[in-house]
Amino acid sequence: MRIISGKHKGRNLIAPQKLPVRPTKDMAKESLFNILNNGYYFPDLKVLDLFAGTGNISYEFASRGVDDILAIDAHAGCIDFIDKTAGLLDMSIRTLKSEVFTFLQRNTEQFDIIFGDPFYDMELSDFEKLPELVFEKKLLLEDGVLIIEHSNRTSLEHLPFYNNSRKYGGSVFSFFKDNS
Repeated sequence: MRIISGKHKGRNLIAPQKLPVRPTKDMAKESLFNILNNGYYFPDLKVLDLFAGTGNISYEFASRGVDDILAIDAHAGCIDFIDKTAGLLDMSIRTLKSEVFTFLQRNTEQFDIIFGDPFYDMELSDFEKLPELVFEKKLLLEDGVLIIEHSNRTSLEHLPFYNNSRKYGGSVFSFFKDNS
């Protein structure tokens, strides 16, 4: 796992092999951040990283100047790894060990960007719950975006607030916005 850009550009991070994760591939991550870089000023952002895993996406945001990041994962080993790595790199990443759907139901904090990278084999009904909860609970700030990474075998185009998708190999980033 490598940080693509920013203060820690080129830094390689090695996560413990026992973690139940599938980090976002470099090409897909670089393309995603190129899209975001054209629409957002990173130092002003509040970011929520759901199903954070190794913290790959959180580190990329932090390296690019975001200092308000909350990473959520249900696996204690993932949270420990993110905490240790963020401390080592002097990054402002808050962590919370929680099941994502429980967190979303209880949370009242709002964010500019919410990124979710669940297991690709998660049930479609659970994929559908992500935008449902985010928009029902009004967890995005004005002009905020929910981004869900998923397999190219899963289609989320039918969901409310769907805006567009970008495909990179076997991965897809689906973007959800409230355009009202």
